[in-house]
Amino acid sequence: MLSLVFSLIFTCMISSWGGVCLSLVLVSLLSVLTMNQHFSSGMNMMFYNSNVSGLMVFLSVILCFLGILSTPNEKSQEYMLCISLLGGFLVLAFSMSNIIMFYIFFECSLIPTLMLIIGWGYQPERLQAGTYMMLYTVGASLPLLVVLSWRCYDGSSMSIMMLSMYKNFFSGSVLFLVYGAFLVKLPMYSTHLWLPKAHVEAPLAGSMILAGILLKLGGFGLMQVNKCFSLVMFSKVPIFLISVGMWGGLLAVFMCMRQVDVKALVAYSSVGHMGIVAAGILPDRSWGVSSAMITMVAHGFSSSALFCLAYFTYEKIHSRNIPYMKGVLQLYPILSLWWFIFCCINMAAPPSINLIGELMIVPSLLVSFMSLGLTMGLMVFFSAAYNMYLYTSVNHGSPSGYLTSGSCMRSYEKMSILMHFVPFLILFKSSVFMSLMVFY
Repeated sequence: MLSLVFSLIFTCMISSWGGVCLSLVLVSLLSVLTMNQHFSSGMNMMFYNSNVSGLMVFLSVILCFLGILSTPNEKSQEYMLCISLLGGFLVLAFSMSNIIMFYIFFECSLIPTLMLIIGWGYQPERLQAGTYMMLYTVGASLPLLVVLSWRCYDGSSMSIMMLSMYKNFFSGSVLFLVYGAFLVKLPMYSTHLWLPKAHVEAPLAGSMILAGILLKLGGFGLMQVNKCFSLVMFSKVPIFLISVGMWGGLLAVFMCMRQVDVKALVAYSSVGHMGIVAAGILPDRSWGVSSAMITMVAHGFSSSALFCLAYFTYEKIHSRNIPYMKGVLQLYPILSLWWFIFCCINMAAPPSINLIGELMIVPSLLVSFMSLGLTMGLMVFFSAAYNMYLYTSVNHGSPSGYLTSGSCMRSYEKMSILMHFVPFLILFKSSVFMSLMVFY
């Protein structure tokens, strides 16, 4: 609850860049302290405290802070207000135990995101990208509001904890409406067309927050509705959605290998990773949910870092076209090193935490759907292929003759990339320690 109080404070502290950064750091520290709350200390009817909620709050605040750090040239009060409001809405959405309040803040997060895309986007097409985003997300979430209102009336409560105790089974059409709003936000393949457009037109901070946090609202929402709705494990709707998510993720991986815009490539890679998240959460098994949680956290930092690297490379080479970006290894070796590290992390190379997330979903898939094990294997193989294609295309070869002069990496660029990498070290150490504790 303390993190929520400070989140409201930092939305008001927009007069200076330092004030916003300080408030974000305070909220992140408090969210870490609330990660391991037990039932006795976390039970209340307003705020939802759990390991998942605390981790998502921590991820939200850290990436909002890194978004400000990575764009020091943007210091206007309007820009700070958008990021601060977006961070506040995300913290509140991840902390609500009231399902209707969760829905409200879930939708409120779209408003600052739309303002970032339209106000600080790069090209005139940003208006079309904002329209796509609003039509897809709002159109899919309005039926969810009707279903949630009826569920709260039927269960005589809006509390997620109370609704989880009141068992009631629902038809396939209701499940499709419930899942649809969050699968569009995730997004699942076939409802993903708004995501590449939004990423390509959004500024750096918008792309970082959109990929690192807003997509995780979809996964977190699936976890919440699994608690509120008693779902039939082997009903046709979850099986259909899991199949579409996995096969769609494989198609998104194929599309990554045909992209020439580096931001579009990273955006389509997010669609592939989120297919794994959907396939892990929908069956509601412990291994699948754990895999989805690990994948969401790891993808939040890795995709945000890849967008940072794409932007920093664009500032030096003045092009997002992959064939024109070659030769970075000769010109900027430090930048090339970070490209190598985060491409390895994005392809789930050992010993990254992404590998654990992809391995843990395999038992959940094999128990339910044997045929999807092959799909997962193909996704892992081609994920490595497009990340190798991305790294070699950008960094190897001779620099293009069309390049103009660029500056070396600045201190804030190095700090931003380093702060994306440090959580991977902490998470890896924690995962090794927990595995040793379980083993002994």
